[in-house]
Amino acid sequence: MLEELKQQVLEANLALPRHGLVVFTWGNVSAVDREQGLVVIKPSGVSYEAMKRDDMVVVDLESGEVREGNMRPSSDTDTHRA
Repeated sequence: MLEELKQQVLEANLALPRHGLVVFTWGNVSAVDREQGLVVIKPSGVSYEAMKRDDMVVVDLESGEVREGNMRPSSDTDTHRA
């Protein structure tokens, strides 16, 4: 589900530490597929160096329910859904 969007979110998140925009795991990028009503966001607490595309979490835009992924979504997910 949303493999291309997951890859884009992964690449954007990996760029954050390269540009000095985050400390530890604090900060993330998400992307929204409005047609499907879904958000792709990085998992909570996973180091940028260890992240892979399949670690990205797919969340329902309206309910916040995890639709796909084995990890907890970012603690900032509600902000990204707003």
